[in-house]
Amino acid sequence: MSGLIIFGLLIALMLTGMPISIALGLTVLTFLFTLTQVPIESVALKLFTGIENFSIMAIPFFILAGNFLAHGGVARRMIAFTTSLVGHWPGGLGLAGVVACALFAAVSGSSVATVVAIGSIILPAMVAEGYPRRFGAGVITTSGALGILVPPSIILVLYGVSTNSSIGNLFLAGVMPGIVLSAMLATVTFVIAKRRGYPRMPRASWAERLRAFRESAWGLFLVVMVIGGIYAGIFTPTEAAATAAVYAFVIAVFVYRDLKLSDVPRVLLASANMSAMLLYIITNAVLFSFLMTSENIPQTMAAWLIAMNFSPLVFLLVVNIILLIAGNVMEPSSILLIMAPILFPIAVKLGIDPIHFGIIMAVNMEVGLCHPPVGLNLYVASGIAHMGISELTVAVLPWLLTMLAFLVLVTYWPALSLWLPRALGAM
Repeated sequence: MSGLIIFGLLIALMLTGMPISIALGLTVLTFLFTLTQVPIESVALKLFTGIENFSIMAIPFFILAGNFLAHGGVARRMIAFTTSLVGHWPGGLGLAGVVACALFAAVSGSSVATVVAIGSIILPAMVAEGYPRRFGAGVITTSGALGILVPPSIILVLYGVSTNSSIGNLFLAGVMPGIVLSAMLATVTFVIAKRRGYPRMPRASWAERLRAFRESAWGLFLVVMVIGGIYAGIFTPTEAAATAAVYAFVIAVFVYRDLKLSDVPRVLLASANMSAMLLYIITNAVLFSFLMTSENIPQTMAAWLIAMNFSPLVFLLVVNIILLIAGNVMEPSSILLIMAPILFPIAVKLGIDPIHFGIIMAVNMEVGLCHPPVGLNLYVASGIAHMGISELTVAVLPWLLTMLAFLVLVTYWPALSLWLPRALGAM
């Protein structure tokens, strides 16, 4: 009954259009004041301790690094490099967009930043080359979602913090799924472009490819520095995020010189705004988790699901359905922070690997970014492409269906996520 009241109140507040962070906080305060004997002083304590976590510091640093890279010419150089490699294939600019999104995702950790940085450059170029606007928007909207799967991913950091899982292992586990999903999205792009006769770019010479690689190498090295530094034991994921932010600032301002020192305060303010929003959601989600735990809701749900004798395969199917439904009404960080503390203990009791479960949740969040009514990538891409949400929703369908097929693959093939961490001796 407590669970029904809590979730009913939360849904009712969300239906009013209230931001999810405030809805979470009001739900907790209303329930604590009226239906429990929990000391209200504990709210202030939980609000403080909710973000008193060293790993959470990685989030604002990765956001800052991504914003420096988005404004510092890294995206443009990555697009030039990927175009030199695949631009001569059918739908070459679309393929270059998929690869560029995957590369930029590996240095930004954010889907929205990936869509903005890559989409704002390559979408106008595709339209100028004769590609339909709907095709380009479909490619960028869905490929941009790689930002929360390919490491370093802010969503994976949140999952690690919420479940006390290794962020480093989560980053490693995201590599192979990220590569496979990129290949699947690129295949759909290639097939559609070839069937419809979309234009190709002239084949680049090896000298042009080498020059494009040299120009983009400063940005690409950030991937090696972050992932390599963590597993070489040089720094923790949080220290890697701070190092990435400093590195991104240096290459954007002093190496590429596409970002002026006078523009740095604007980037800092934008990063602070996004970080504050996420940290406020995290704080209220921690408070919400505290309320559910004090009411024994996760434990009751776990006992019920185990009593139902669900096999791990059926449980994962149920989880995917729940998360896909949640993706219709909430954005990824809110879904993860609310659902992970509930679902994670059940998954562990059923013998599902915590790292594999984190990747499943991240892929579900990817899908949620690409469909209405709250898919953030849709809204960002619609602004860049100057298209309505309904038109864009139809445009993304081939790639969205591919992402759903990939969700089934990553759910029931744990080796896809766990092979690399195990091969490197991290697990």
